[in-house]
Amino acid sequence: METEAPSRDAADLRLAERLRELRRARRWSLDELSARSGVSRASLSRIENGEVSPTASVLGRLAGAHGSTVSRLLADIEAEAAALVARADQPEWVDPATGFRRRSVSPPSLDFDCEVLACELPAGASIDYPLPPRLGLEHHLYLEEGALELTIEGTVRRLSGGDCLRYKLMGPSRFRAVGRRPARYILVLR
Repeated sequence: METEAPSRDAADLRLAERLRELRRARRWSLDELSARSGVSRASLSRIENGEVSPTASVLGRLAGAHGSTVSRLLADIEAEAAALVARADQPEWVDPATGFRRRSVSPPSLDFDCEVLACELPAGASIDYPLPPRLGLEHHLYLEEGALELTIEGTVRRLSGGDCLRYKLMGPSRFRAVGRRPARYILVLR
């Protein structure tokens, strides 16, 4: 699924180009990427042409098909990451379908093994990731505030503010903000 983008900014167009480059580098047709990711061929074409913005779920599927994380995929379109990342320089991405916000506090880098994300999922919103970005990807999720229900490979976990969940992802996952407030959390990926 993707959503119509009211205006195309430079980052959206760089993302579209990067996704096209990744597919072509693997010599995959749109049909092959569709089979690997579960995203329709028509949607892939529209995304790669910059006609629409992919949702968080679609980006997760595409990252998984390419053996990457969403953060690394988004970092590919950003400038080189500095050692000190000022708040103003931390790239933020907003899912056009759910309003989910993902700020790359410590962007991924070839020089480091982990990345840190600050995330906010609006109350009642949910995101499904049918494919892990990489088998065994280590997650440390610290819920700052709100309530979050995570379904990790069929096991449901409910987190309240202050809780931390550690897991290695081998299958599908689902994030759902429960309650009346957004779920704000820090996610460390390694």
